[in-house]
Amino acid sequence: MPERLETQSRKLLQRLRDTLAEDSAGQARLDRITHLIADSMRTEVCSIYLFRDPETLELCATEGLNPEAVHETRMRLGEGLVGRVAKKGRIVNTANAPQAPGFRFMPETGEEIYSSFLGVPIQRLGEALGVLVVQSKDAREYSGDEVYALEVVAMVIAEMTELGAFLGEGAALSARHQQPVMIRGTVGQEGAAEGRVYLHEPRVVVTNPIADDPEVEAGRLRDAVDTLRVSVDDMLAGARAGDAEQLQVLEAYRMFANSKGWLRRMEEDISRGLSAEAAVEKEQSIARNRMTQSNDSYLRERLHDLDDLSNRLLRILTGQGADTGAEMPDDPVLVARNIGPAELLDYGRSLKAIVLEQGSVGSHAAIVARALAIPLVIHASKITTEALNGDNVMVDGEQGIVHLRPDDTVVTAFRDKIAMLAKAQERYTSLRDKPAKAKCGSVVSLHMNAGLMADLPSLEGSGAEGVGLFRTELQFLVRNQMPRRAELSALYSRVLDAAQGKRVVFRTLDIGSDKVLPYMKPNDEPNPALGWRAIRVGLDKPGVMRMQLQALIRAANGRPLTVMFPFVAQYDEYRAAKAEFDRTLERERKLGHVLPASVEVGAMLETPSLAFAPNQFFEEVEFLSIGGNDLKQFFFAADRENERVRRRYDTLNVSFLSFLETIVHRCQATNTALSFCGEDAGRPVEALCFAAIGMRGLSMRPASIGPVKHLLRQHNLDDVKAVIDEARDSGSQSVRPAVMDYLAKH
Repeated sequence: MPERLETQSRKLLQRLRDTLAEDSAGQARLDRITHLIADSMRTEVCSIYLFRDPETLELCATEGLNPEAVHETRMRLGEGLVGRVAKKGRIVNTANAPQAPGFRFMPETGEEIYSSFLGVPIQRLGEALGVLVVQSKDAREYSGDEVYALEVVAMVIAEMTELGAFLGEGAALSARHQQPVMIRGTVGQEGAAEGRVYLHEPRVVVTNPIADDPEVEAGRLRDAVDTLRVSVDDMLAGARAGDAEQLQVLEAYRMFANSKGWLRRMEEDISRGLSAEAAVEKEQSIARNRMTQSNDSYLRERLHDLDDLSNRLLRILTGQGADTGAEMPDDPVLVARNIGPAELLDYGRSLKAIVLEQGSVGSHAAIVARALAIPLVIHASKITTEALNGDNVMVDGEQGIVHLRPDDTVVTAFRDKIAMLAKAQERYTSLRDKPAKAKCGSVVSLHMNAGLMADLPSLEGSGAEGVGLFRTELQFLVRNQMPRRAELSALYSRVLDAAQGKRVVFRTLDIGSDKVLPYMKPNDEPNPALGWRAIRVGLDKPGVMRMQLQALIRAANGRPLTVMFPFVAQYDEYRAAKAEFDRTLERERKLGHVLPASVEVGAMLETPSLAFAPNQFFEEVEFLSIGGNDLKQFFFAADRENERVRRRYDTLNVSFLSFLETIVHRCQATNTALSFCGEDAGRPVEALCFAAIGMRGLSMRPASIGPVKHLLRQHNLDDVKAVIDEARDSGSQSVRPAVMDYLAKH
């Protein structure tokens, strides 16, 4: 690059910094910036378009176009050349703009006399903030050096937009990070809570995008990269030799950290006038945009590696560690891109709610959130960008909605909702010691789901008759190595102690699918939900199953023991697992250990195939628990992680309810105890319908027991069954409308 252009680029950035340092309103700053760029690049026009909302761009400042068009000219995302740059995140450089694909004429701007057009995205870490445009009357394409210079300036504008440099009194721009924002995500755990944002590993803030001295900045960058390389090498040296996946990730880290091209591009950015931090973010943004649009799945998977490495480098440069020193508020709502189960457990019950950009309804974090009974919203797009530490936030886990910095109207309505929920819970407290006895005389046993010792106090307060499902996988998921038998036995013993004689159903290790142990080699499966998981893992790794069964038997220590095998698809699997249990029990007897006073062994029915198992299975198994979450997704062939399909299918669909009734009849014929376990068991209307078709056991989260018991005690199950049958006979797709109509009348 010619020295003159390099010097001009640095001069422009220095003038830009001086402008940003001036004590002027945001609009005046924007106007000054467009003038500086047009003057420096010798173009007749420079314009800045910023997002007014996620779908609309607004002309916020211009040099050369009609000034009256500022804040009046708007376009939809993808509309015109500017909208195309914003949507695709790619540069448009054309000598003849009116003839370019997608061109849209804006008569109010007076741009018809300008032929050439160069538009570059204003973006930060893949997030589109706007578009920077220069135009000239001459029909020419802009050179590579000019394009590069405009990219560098766009990077600075992005940083300053994030920092609010263009906000101020008199500015027509809305103040980012001050405006109310509603983000719609996915329900991970029900509940509603209000609190203050606490960011988990907040993104690094770059406050000095423009370099004072390029040579000093280049030296800082090289020193930081050297430190980064050493830390990656240390991580590699400390990695466990048998952990192929961890080694693969760290090797990718080392490849990026030692990339000469990566370092060279950042040094070039610095030579143009960017600070070391801004250079890192610029390359991260460009690579992010390129990799997310790639069809190569390997490249897309490496995006996380590059992000993590870039963030590590930024923390080295800025000295901003993962712990920023921000104090946790009294009512913290944890906001993060994603979080592991061990980290989440470290926060414990201090959290009011959790909001994640990523995650899944079956993820480790979701499992822990349910165990802690903390409202969780996942797939909350851009929440880590929008939220600041200390922001007021309201989390509606019932609807999957997050209100950030809500206005007074939302606050009032939301607090009314929380108050109503609290009042309802108080009302249900009076039912705690009463049975879930319907008006027809039928009694339904209500149990709670658990996975942590912290859940057990809810056993007494909720009125649950026992623990219908204790998830044993959490103790395996939250550590970096296989737990020891003695540790598990001690934990299970404490669980039984806390239950004070009430029945606890221990589900054996349910891993696989999206619950992958960090110390087990993962399998690259095209559809893990249908793959090597749960009982399939246990039967293929009998040593692990045997160790857990020994721990359970020893924990019982003369008390009753109830064990349930997950994801049984056919009779042979149950028979093999039960035989392993019997052998383990016999070994424990020979070793002289105290055996359980009584033993119950059951299975989870989560696959349609098991409903059609031979009669011998139903005669042999001592109890069955329908795993509603998995069974529903397999019955409807609708992935429960996929929002586009999972909400299409109703639990009270006639087909599904009829299928459940088939299972009820088979269990009644063999006198096999049957319960329903899952989210739907805790929804009062669904629970009422399950009871009406003959289910006499339901297991749910503790907070749902009161509402379910309340509704069951108010109705005659025979009447509800008649409503269901009538709706089914009428050809209705779902019995829900008929049942809701019945409830409204009664």
